[in-house]
Amino acid sequence: MKMLVTGGLGFIGSNFIINALKKFPKYEIINLDDELYGSNHSNLKNIKNSKNYKFVKGNICDGKILKKLVKKCDLIVNFAAESHVDRSISNAKPFIDSNIVGVFNILEQIKNEKKKLIQISTDEVFGSLKKGSADEDYKLNPSSPYASSKASAELLVKSYETTFGCECIITRCTNNFGPRQFPEKLIPKTILLAYQNKKIPIYGSGKNIRDWIFVNDHCDAILKIISKGKNGESYNISGTNELDNITIVKKILKLMGKSTKNIDFVEDRPGHDFRYSLNASKIQKELDWSPSLNFDKSLKQTVDWYLENMTWVKNIPKGILVKTGWKH
Repeated sequence: MKMLVTGGLGFIGSNFIINALKKFPKYEIINLDDELYGSNHSNLKNIKNSKNYKFVKGNICDGKILKKLVKKCDLIVNFAAESHVDRSISNAKPFIDSNIVGVFNILEQIKNEKKKLIQISTDEVFGSLKKGSADEDYKLNPSSPYASSKASAELLVKSYETTFGCECIITRCTNNFGPRQFPEKLIPKTILLAYQNKKIPIYGSGKNIRDWIFVNDHCDAILKIISKGKNGESYNISGTNELDNITIVKKILKLMGKSTKNIDFVEDRPGHDFRYSLNASKIQKELDWSPSLNFDKSLKQTVDWYLENMTWVKNIPKGILVKTGWKH
């Protein structure tokens, strides 16, 4: 199989490429990435010389380069996206460009070339849930500009399926964590600030709940969907680990042997969803997938990776570990 992976220098995209080539050595992967702030070539340093891997610098908003690459591939897996809610609050335009216009460009190419798309989405399209868990047919109710851009992309994908007969599958996943995650997100940010004995900002009361999944489990689910998923379907992917932010931070500090005295409760961001939760029974029953990794063991593995890879951290732009990202 020849696969075009967009956004493959980022956190989930790079882990997906590593997992895909490990499990399916005969796959050929072209990685299209624009080398923006969250991109990191060192994420893929161990496979950069593989005969089955090729990097191309480019943006999914560039129709010309997409046309050229889509022709060469059987399947497109779209990880390319602006993905940090805080940034969407301070400036929504890049999210509209990448997450909506970029997806439109991909859809135009798969329509013309009769290729298949796996669109990577998020649990945030459903908004905050007071109780229960959202299944695949739950109403879209996004709160942030980021979540709205991803929900818009989903609607575009469904329209191209219905109107043009495009072969597409949408995946929605809960909060990912693991090695190589850009440190504006809670877990790597906490690890690095604790390592430096600096204040660790937590929005509001710290009681906001997320369902956490180790990135390798997410990648395994996508690979299962590629091989067994049905066109026109959506699949929720959940780690079934609902924890609030303060619990996550305290677990990390305990693993690092650090005091909780540096926890700093700061002004909450606007429209902060309180709880996300996905019902992933569909992928479990229909595709025989379930998360395989224990949360606490995976969290320790993640902490250890960052502490053992400080050279990777040195490549991160300055000014990322800010107190209230949505104000910057």
